[in-house]
Amino acid sequence: MKDFAGKMAVVTGGGTGMGRELVCQLIQAGAHVAMCDVSEANMAQTQKLANVQAEQRLTSHICDVSSQSQLDNFRDEVLAQHGVQHINLLFNNAGIGGGGGFVAGDVEEWERTFAVCWYGVYYGCRSFMPALLASTEGHIINTSSVNGFWASVGPGIPHTAYAAAKFAVKGFTEALITDLEVNAPHIKCSVVMPGHIGTSIALNTSKVLGKNEAMDLTPEEVDEVRQQLLSRGMPVGNVPDDHIRQMIKQRGEDFRDKAPTTAASASSIILDGVREQRWRILVGEDAHVLDRIVREAPEEAYGDKMMAKLNSAGHFGVFQPAADKAE
Repeated sequence: MKDFAGKMAVVTGGGTGMGRELVCQLIQAGAHVAMCDVSEANMAQTQKLANVQAEQRLTSHICDVSSQSQLDNFRDEVLAQHGVQHINLLFNNAGIGGGGGFVAGDVEEWERTFAVCWYGVYYGCRSFMPALLASTEGHIINTSSVNGFWASVGPGIPHTAYAAAKFAVKGFTEALITDLEVNAPHIKCSVVMPGHIGTSIALNTSKVLGKNEAMDLTPEEVDEVRQQLLSRGMPVGNVPDDHIRQMIKQRGEDFRDKAPTTAASASSIILDGVREQRWRILVGEDAHVLDRIVREAPEEAYGDKMMAKLNSAGHFGVFQPAADKAE
């Protein structure tokens, strides 16, 4: 599918970040697009930025991708509002962070993160498969992560739910290659593995998990963060609560604003990969470096040697939380 003009595309998580950029760039390429998100306000902003032409359609749909029934409703709305029986492009892009600790973390947060990041992809494929089968050509694009082949964000920081989900997305998409070749050869698939991309995932995660935003954290929540930072060796025992709140907020903003790859560049890389029918799309120089290092010595992936390699390559800061880098 080298040309997106006139194609019917579906993008989950279209309200911010890579999802927003995918929507805008697909519209620029002449596609018709249906996006979903949990935030109507964010999708309204995407609508304004997309610059839809008279002959195109861009529709917005409220949908929590962790729910099969909501994704089924999203599909039904897409087909009805666009007047089609098929889609050509499915971007399972929505995701959140959280659920780092399995042994000592919050169970509901863990399961919520896993549900959005894994079941959002699985349910998306289930819901839209009949519409993809009805097309003359189709392509499924599932967003995994570098954490889909390296389950870490640095030493001493549990990262289980997100990594488990992204490993699942990677394995599922790779297995789909053969399944589609056998049962639906007109449909291709790609797994996308971004490194550090400038998105608002760190800022949006609290909202999706039903938590307070950084500046609204209760004293008890601030103390929990303080203990986590102390366990990583950060001297924050006497830091005022408001400073901790500001530190968390700044960390999310830095993740978005100081990333080595912008969301716009990442989306361009993804769409070029689809045009080239590549099943494996690494996004960002840091993703390529990390992929090479892990493949060279997989048994060293979680030890001191790995950290030394990443430091020497100049990319460890990408994965280290901004609050830690500030020290």
